[in-house]
Amino acid sequence: MNKFRFTINALAIAIFTFAFASMAQAQATRTWVSGVGDDANPCSRTAPCKTFAGAISKTAEFGEINTLDPGGFGGVTITKSITIEGGGAAGGATAGVLVSGTNAIIINGTADDVITLRNLDINGLGTGLNGISILAGRAVIVENCQIYGFRAASTNGFGIKDSRTQGSPNIPMLFVTNCNMRDNRIGIGGVGASAVLIRGIVENTRIQRNNEHGVLLQNGAVYSFRQSNISGNSSDGVRVEGANTQAVIISCILTNNQGIAANNVSGLTLSLADVTIMNNITGVGGTITTFGNNNCRSNAAVCTLPASVGQQ
Repeated sequence: MNKFRFTINALAIAIFTFAFASMAQAQATRTWVSGVGDDANPCSRTAPCKTFAGAISKTAEFGEINTLDPGGFGGVTITKSITIEGGGAAGGATAGVLVSGTNAIIINGTADDVITLRNLDINGLGTGLNGISILAGRAVIVENCQIYGFRAASTNGFGIKDSRTQGSPNIPMLFVTNCNMRDNRIGIGGVGASAVLIRGIVENTRIQRNNEHGVLLQNGAVYSFRQSNISGNSSDGVRVEGANTQAVIISCILTNNQGIAANNVSGLTLSLADVTIMNNITGVGGTITTFGNNNCRSNAAVCTLPASVGQQ
């Protein structure tokens, strides 16, 4: 009888210990990071982690990582639906991600994942590979972010590099709003695999002073730009290459680019409406569709737009 009772007690203790350990390792729907945190902490508000990489493993899918105060929270690889919100820092300061010679944020989720990055200051120190490198995921939302200093050569050096390869039914989407892409090799790139459709919507964003193109679209990428400033880039403002690639530019300013303001090098779809194109080396190139109300003048080479297509 005593043996039986001892066995039952031992089993109860073991179950309780296992349950407690499981609870201790459970992921939270909201976690916190702080400049004075510690990644050994549970990432709670009262015991925050120090880095995004430390917090992400303790954050549940569809959860959110928040910042408590200003700080540098390091690079991170994201493999699930999640939100990183950097705007909670004291005094409204933006959370920093500072890297050298590597990617700042890698997104490599599933074809169903949705990732949101908001209020981040992402600095590549002049040697960074890419500010945000998107390898896989259904939708990536980037809001109120500064991305600069990513100047690596060859196939890198993008503020945002979208190289997703998945196709239908979940067509990859990128949403960029109220951001600043500056002093990179290329500001934004939709450069997926051949004939893979990537869609991007860029609004209220500055793409300025990049060492080559402001925007590079290839291999079936379809992007729209609205109320954005694409200026001061050392090559083309917007460059469109490859089969089925398209750019729609509406209510934007393209000025002082050292190449062509908007260039469709393959004779594919480049559409303009209510766009100001001034003080570039060349105004536009390639096959253009215009919906009217464009201002194309004072470029070093003549800017000749085709007759407007009637709106319906």
